[in-house]
Amino acid sequence: MPSIFEHVTKKMVKKLGGKDLRPVKSLLDATHFRQFSILRKKSRFWIWEQPELPVEYSLMDILASVPAVPEAVVTGPFLFSDTVIQKQKADVGVNAGVDVSMSGEVTQMHRSTLEMRKVTIPSPNLEGLQNSKLLDPEPSFLKYCRETGDNLYVVTEVVELTNTIELLDNSSVNASGKVSGSWNTLIKGEGGAQSLKARETTLTIPQGTVMAYKRKQLVIKDNGVNILLISTDAKQKTFQDESGIVHLSSLMTVPSLDPKQAISRDDFDFKNLQQEVFWKTKELARLPKDVRGVVFCNILPMLRDRGALQDLMDMLELESLGHLDGPGSVILNQLLQDPRLQWDKPQGGILCLLQAMMVLSDTQLHLLAQSMEKGILLQQRELVRSILEPNFRYPWSIPFTLPPELLAPLQAEGVAITYGLLEECGLKMEPDSPRSTWDLEAKMPLSALYGTLSLLQQLAEP
Repeated sequence: MPSIFEHVTKKMVKKLGGKDLRPVKSLLDATHFRQFSILRKKSRFWIWEQPELPVEYSLMDILASVPAVPEAVVTGPFLFSDTVIQKQKADVGVNAGVDVSMSGEVTQMHRSTLEMRKVTIPSPNLEGLQNSKLLDPEPSFLKYCRETGDNLYVVTEVVELTNTIELLDNSSVNASGKVSGSWNTLIKGEGGAQSLKARETTLTIPQGTVMAYKRKQLVIKDNGVNILLISTDAKQKTFQDESGIVHLSSLMTVPSLDPKQAISRDDFDFKNLQQEVFWKTKELARLPKDVRGVVFCNILPMLRDRGALQDLMDMLELESLGHLDGPGSVILNQLLQDPRLQWDKPQGGILCLLQAMMVLSDTQLHLLAQSMEKGILLQQRELVRSILEPNFRYPWSIPFTLPPELLAPLQAEGVAITYGLLEECGLKMEPDSPRSTWDLEAKMPLSALYGTLSLLQQLAEP
């Protein structure tokens, strides 16, 4: 399942409701979501929409002259309490070559009590910032975002803790037989012996931590002469030319299918996803075998460093050697300096892979590293395809069963890793059972997982 912090923030946002309220997914990033913090988001993507990334600058840092800071409105405190206890009797087995059986009880408990307040800068209070001017020369990160066409957003509302809290996540299994729990409670016993495993995780979150936020889009017109903060549903580009032309982004272009073709996101189905991923794998297949090997071997250690993946993606977009350390530098130099690749643009398929990876959670990236080491990418891809293809267009929750013949080649540990990848997408996997329930919110991360597995498998193929 998602990290204990992300689990709580997502649930809190669902309970609070409110248009455009977004959960903070990482405790380490929470300090970067303050009033006037700037977030950037890739506007050019193939299939999966990119997350919003803090840039460690605030709006005040990029203005030529800073007006009076707008007054914020504080409401609260208010309480959010959530305790979930799940007990499950189990006497099941997953056969077809997967040696998994279980008899006993699985207990999972999550508990959290949050005291929070909402700090908002109302739209009327932002009027003093409208039509402000940028620094001249503009900061380097703005120049980069202008060149790549990234969109920028400004945080205007946060939900933050008013006290220090402790989150609790507890799970235990009391069973007999041979047991393989979910990926983070892998348990094995022998014969009829009793097996007990308990896991308790606590996380202390300090007072003032931002749990959720709202933002407005930053629009820069006439080379920085006019700055506007607008509603995020206006679908404008951050960087506009001097004529003030508004560039619509409500359509997603799929260039490898047909550069003139635009596919509405509402009409995008699994066949479009599958075909786009197919063409990107073809791009990777054109790379020499040794180049594919260099990329595959060096991207493996980078899966434990999201920042390194982001830096590599940024450099590839600009086709710049720049300054990277470690395995990212090896990949960058190989793709941009290998004389055999000068006739082609090899970074397209790699960029698609990196964009897919950035949609995944840190836990999924770590599990992907294990999948690469175990050589089970192809089996996992087919399993994810079996979920997406029949359920892609369903907006409601429906049960489904994983095909046993696709689980069989993974074996017990591979099944555990794969269940972890699926749980992190938002699917509720039953321990030691092929049953689950489709959730519409899982479609985007599952699509990114499908693309990641497909492209990594192409790099791994001889």
